[in-house]
Amino acid sequence: MISVYNIKPKFQHLIKPVMEFLHRKKFTPNHVTLLALFGSILTGVYVYLNEGWVYLVVVPVYLFIRMALNAIDGMMARAYNQQSPLGEVLNELGDVLADLAIFYPLLLKFGMDKHPHVLVFFIALMIINEFVGILSKAMGGTRRYDGPMGKSDRALFFGLLCLVILCFPMVFPWIYYLIILVILAMLVSTVLRIKNSINA
Repeated sequence: MISVYNIKPKFQHLIKPVMEFLHRKKFTPNHVTLLALFGSILTGVYVYLNEGWVYLVVVPVYLFIRMALNAIDGMMARAYNQQSPLGEVLNELGDVLADLAIFYPLLLKFGMDKHPHVLVFFIALMIINEFVGILSKAMGGTRRYDGPMGKSDRALFFGLLCLVILCFPMVFPWIYYLIILVILAMLVSTVLRIKNSINA
């Protein structure tokens, strides 16, 4: 299934110089993971408190930075033999918390507080989707990243959506239907991850 994860090797090649720079500055993979989490929390707080349109620029910029940091921590761990159980816990837990920190206030901005059932389904399925990916590893397989609408796909989608709304405000009334499509895509992704985990 098509996913942003499929282009990850090319993306990693582009950001390798950044990883090497951070390593020279004595950053560890866990430092990078925590940096991504704290950045997500700060971004989420900004979105929640902001009353203007600037968050429509801040969110895409930070989501790109977070995608880079998420790739760098794993690259650094493998390249410099710094993999650890703590790092794995921080990586998986940090991803879920970071998603919650950004997407919950963003969905509120998009008016999903008027559709609480949609908000609950989105948050629950987002967490379940990541849990199922980890579950495959617990079953003796590998971590599943099957799309559509995995972690990186969500980041790309909402980053682009913010820019589209910024440039074309008339799209805003359609957000509800777009979120429904995202939920359906996450459901497909979750089913695929379960199926592929069992058949691995």
